[in-house]
This record gives sequence, C-alpha cells and structure tokens, in this order.
Amino acid sequence: MPLAEKPMLLIVDDEKPTREGLRAALEDRYDVYVAEDAKAAMELLEREHFAVLLTDFRLPNEDGMNLITRAKSLSRPPVCILMTAYGSEDLAVDAMRRGADDYIAKGRMQIDELEMRLARALRQQNLEVENATLRQQLEQKFGMENIIGDSAPMREVFESIRQVAPARTTVLLEGESGTGKELVARAIHQLSPRARAPLVAVHCAALPAALLESELFGHEKGAFTGAHERRVGRFEQAQGGTLFLDEIGEIDPAVQIKLLRFLGERTFERVGSNKTLTADVRLITATNKSLEDQVKAGAFREDLFFRLRVVEIWLPPLRERSGDVVLMARNFLREFARENGKEVKDFTGDALEALINYSWPGNVRELRAALERAVVMCRGDRVTARDLPASVRAEGGAPPARPQRQAPENNLTVKEAEKQLIMRALKETNGNRTRAAAQIGMSRRTLHRKLRRYNLEES
Repeated sequence: MPLAEKPMLLIVDDEKPTREGLRAALEDRYDVYVAEDAKAAMELLEREHFAVLLTDFRLPNEDGMNLITRAKSLSRPPVCILMTAYGSEDLAVDAMRRGADDYIAKGRMQIDELEMRLARALRQQNLEVENATLRQQLEQKFGMENIIGDSAPMREVFESIRQVAPARTTVLLEGESGTGKELVARAIHQLSPRARAPLVAVHCAALPAALLESELFGHEKGAFTGAHERRVGRFEQAQGGTLFLDEIGEIDPAVQIKLLRFLGERTFERVGSNKTLTADVRLITATNKSLEDQVKAGAFREDLFFRLRVVEIWLPPLRERSGDVVLMARNFLREFARENGKEVKDFTGDALEALINYSWPGNVRELRAALERAVVMCRGDRVTARDLPASVRAEGGAPPARPQRQAPENNLTVKEAEKQLIMRALKETNGNRTRAAAQIGMSRRTLHRKLRRYNLEES
C-alpha cells in the first residue's frame, strides 16, 4: 500500500535561519517549501495547492497579512497562520479579521505548540471540506429543498448526518413541520452502506391503528375482513435498507409493542400469522411533537422512546437560521425560473427585506411555495415584494402590493438591503468572511469587493 502523501506546507520568512530551522523541524510531517518574500510565495501558491501557509508578518515590500488576504482569495485557499515578533492583541484581532486561521508570536513559539496548532487547523479545514462535500452530495441527490444552509445550526445537522450515516444506529429526527425531516432521512440512507437497498417511508398519522399494523408488518389472507390475499409489510419491503416512520408519536400502543419487539430482537409476525420473520432494516423515525412529553402523559412507551432516540438530530426552524433564508431563496428562484422558462435573476431590496424579516411559521416548505408563487407572478427580471404572498409582505415589513400602473414604494434600496445582508452574515459568522460569503451565496472575492464598495472593510 502506498504511503499517504504529506500535507504541503509553505513557510515564508525573510530570515534564512528561521525558515530553514522551521523546515528542518517540520519536514518529517509536512512536504515543506520555503519563500523569502510575498512575491515568491504567491508564485508558489498559484502553482501548487498548499495545505498550510505559515508566514511572518514582517516581509520585504509586502506584509504577511496582505499575503494571507491574497492566499485566501485563491480557489483552494490554504490554512493561514501568521507569525510575528511584534505581537499585540490588536494585531492578532486584525489578522483573524483579515482571514488568518491562527496567530502565533515568534518570540514565545515552541515547535511542539506550532505542530499542535498546525494539526488543529488542518483538522478544522478537513472537517469544513467534508461538510461542503456532503452538502454538495445532498444537493445532487435531493435538489435544494429543505436541506441547504450554512448557518451554525445547519452545520451541526450536516455534521450529525456525516457521523451517523455509516452506522446501523436508530435515529430520531425532531423538528417542526416543514423543516425537512424526510429529506434528512433520505440523506442518511443515501450516504450509508445501505444506499443500494430500498428506503421505505411510512407516514404514521395518515393511517388508523389497525391499518398501520398491517402496513408495517403485513398480513395473511383472511386475517381480517377485506384481507383477500397475503400482503407483504413495509419491514419486508425495506429488507437490507432503511424504514422511515414519520410522525412516530401518532402510533397506537399495540403497534408500539410490536415495534419495540422488533428493535430488541429484529423479529415480527404478519397479522394473522404465528410464523416469526426477521428483517435487516435500519429504523429512522421523525416527530414534530415532544415524545418526552408524550411519555410523561402516558401516550407513548418510555422503553420504546429510549430505543428510538439512540441518536437525536434536531432540525431547527427557519426563524432560528435566518442567515440561510436568502441563500435558500436564491436557489429556489433559480429552480422555478428554469421550470417556468422565466428570466428572473434576483430580488429587489424590498423583497429581500420581506424575506429576511418574515418568521416563516411553515418553515422551508412555506419558503419554497412562496418562491414558486413569486417567480410565476414576477413581471420583470427581479422579484419584488408585491410578487410575494400577502402574509410575507405584511409581517416582513415590505410595502403593500400596488396596482401595476403605480410604481412600488421601496423602503430599502437594493444596495442598502445587500449591505444589511452582508453585515448580518458577518455578525452571524463572527466575522469569518469565507462562511459569510457562502451563507449569502457569493464568492469570497465578490464579498471583498462589496466590503470595499460599502466601506465595510474596517467596520
């Protein structure tokens, strides 16, 4: 088996003893390159993909922070760590604000500490790459609906999906109606070793207790009135794959008992039969109610509750991840513009303001429906507030819809709305420009250009 390639590390320092000393100390774990100034460093960075850039602050002609800014604008930016003998809190804050992933004072630097920081920064970068890859996989498999986002709560959801997908563990998905629980279940299945086998979904609240038992476990001919032939249940249909039970809190106590037995023994009987069957099925369940409250009220078995919630994934409502609204809205806009053959490209300022300020009680399902309506009703190449549903306009603070002959009275220009959106994204990502750009749906380079345009570079 070939040895794994070492991560590529670029050390930039104008003092030869320093850069050569660092090369000697780190070359066991890294493929080390060195440069004496920013110009030579950029030539290397544009030619090769480096995992890490370790640069001194004081360089000839151009300082290390400018080099980091340029390195972060690359299509595959490295982890950037700034070294300086001129340490101060202000410099550290400025370095992180301008894109540095870490900061270390040369005068107090120990090689062990530097190696630890390099390893930690690489782990974080690898995690972000994995999450981005996962989001791309989910987009490709399931489109943009319900599962797109770059807010902190959604990053936790993506990480949970990545962790739990390879396992056999039972998963309980919790969240309000419309938050995308079924799509998360499908994502877990598709990213698991069971992806080639079926994913079978059952919406428990749609069936009465007697029919639900038959639906899940099957029945024999003559088991009850109307059972004219044997029926294979959903557990057998999902053999080798995944069974997704939505609204699990609605199932009858008798069905709860049979479900508990299956989770303990992986066995069951069809209705009207005493023959014991087995099934290799992973169970994912979902609820928009508190199962814990139902246990306390005596409506749900406690032992089944503990079996189902081995891993819990909470899907946050859209009002708790407002930073994702514009990102999702733009994706829905592109989707419905294609479907309807319309040249709709973006939103006006009043439409953005309404989308951002509305609370979305129906969550992503409501957002999707609102955007489909907006694209269909749009008369130009940009969605305006009057194209949105009345409820969104009213609560979102947009001006009321007016007849076509009257010009809309926007309280917010597109530039002002975009500026507010950028400021909000930077606040929600603690000033991380890469994440802020992804959250808004623009490239990092475009974000830098708009920060300069709106005089936000130093704010």
